[in-house]
Amino acid sequence: MQNDVQEQVSLVVFDWDGTVMDSIGRIVSSMQAAAKQTNLVVPSAFAVKQIIGLSLDPAFDVLFPGIGNTQRQQLFDYYRDYYVMHDTTPTPLFAGVEQVLQQLKAQNIKLAVATGKARRGLARMFDETGLEKYFDTSRCADEAKSKPHPDMLQQILLELDIKAQHAVMVGDTSHDMKMAQAIAMPRVGVTHGVHDRDVLSQYAPKAIIDSIPQLLQVL
Repeated sequence: MQNDVQEQVSLVVFDWDGTVMDSIGRIVSSMQAAAKQTNLVVPSAFAVKQIIGLSLDPAFDVLFPGIGNTQRQQLFDYYRDYYVMHDTTPTPLFAGVEQVLQQLKAQNIKLAVATGKARRGLARMFDETGLEKYFDTSRCADEAKSKPHPDMLQQILLELDIKAQHAVMVGDTSHDMKMAQAIAMPRVGVTHGVHDRDVLSQYAPKAIIDSIPQLLQVL
């Protein structure tokens, strides 16, 4: 860990994949399977990890440059089907997540999610995990501009009437850090997801933690 969040915190915004849920493995294997099914060059695991957190359209642009509309739709359909129905790679919550959410709510801190998932995907995860009750609001890939554009955060701040300096973004990727940095929102990087400490530290986070329970020590 490094540094502490100094401002009074009224809101904590969490990324989902790689921050709250350990879903990286399933995202990678589902994307690779979808690419193979669509007769595209199968991207490496490293390449897929770098797009986690982005909305699917910009993610496809990175992984499959020049892809046509027909293949794009096929890829989307195959990826969704593999992730939801066929891929059995476990996607557990990271250790201590629910306990941290409980403690933050007990301190009257508002909670939100800003995710590259579509609304339908996040709703399914809320149902599976039972975590929806902790969050005051959320924004998904089909409701805002893709990370790292700060649109998701701006919408959340406006809805909850909270200033950026009184909120904290918690995420595991450079996309999360850039998104918050763009509107001068304090941010905390988590190393148990996609990007390591060296990458996260490039975006001047207030803290870098190795597990979600450590968040309570820096807020």
